Amino acid sequence: MPRGFAGGVAAVAAAVMLLVAAAAASGPAQSDRVEGFEVPRFEVDPTWPRLPNGWKLGVTSSIAVDDDDHVWILQRPRLEHHPSDAPPVLEIDADGDYVQGWGGPADGYDWPYSEHGIAIDDDGAVWITGNNPYAGTGSDSSDDMLLKFSRTGEFLLQIGGRDTSKGNADTESVRTATDVAVHRNEVYVSDGYGNRRVIVFDARTGAFRRMWGAFGDERGELRLAASPLQERLGHARILPAMRRTVPEHQPLNSSPK
Repeated sequence: MPRGFAGGVAAVAAAVMLLVAAAAASGPAQSDRVEGFEVPRFEVDPTWPRLPNGWKLGVTSSIAVDDDDHVWILQRPRLEHHPSDAPPVLEIDADGDYVQGWGGPADGYDWPYSEHGIAIDDDGAVWITGNNPYAGTGSDSSDDMLLKFSRTGEFLLQIGGRDTSKGNADTESVRTATDVAVHRNEVYVSDGYGNRRVIVFDARTGAFRRMWGAFGDERGELRLAASPLQERLGHARILPAMRRTVPEHQPLNSSPK
């Protein structure tokens, strides 16, 4: 599974669950109509994940899955209405056991007040976005940053910062970005809460590469870009969080025409 596209994994899983529910509600199971086909059955594992120290997850905003089938959880432990003693970033192995945890405010970078998106790139680095202002954080500051860490939590790179965005044309910052995905040394950010665009940075240097989108309903315009996905044929699709037009498949190395 390519790293950094857990938003796509979550979306696919949700879609499968909806299809299963629809099939159950519509009458006989599809296995009764198509020989050899059986509708998948899903069961919740109440023991997953197994966390130490009596930790409980707070509000979980995003997950990513790496090449070792480890699940990376990004949660919001500092929310006033749902606090958690666990760190914001949690790595869980394929068996559901805790591997490590890290993250949170520190000197040298602007940690988001409201953790939002997480992705794992081809080198194993961890990318994080934020979406404050958000209820329960106690702050009205804008999370206009994109952060990069090593898999063990060492700070590597920051794009933007707190309250730094100059708007939709700003190439040095994001504004409460919804999600992030990494492909072939490029970071795709659905900069869709404060701005209305997709912006691409160099994954190693943080340099601006290109962007597209604007506020609106026409082709190439976005009302709210929710999540960037990579597809096998080297195209990008942006999932909308609201019912609006979005760019169709676009080559990952180009902007919509």
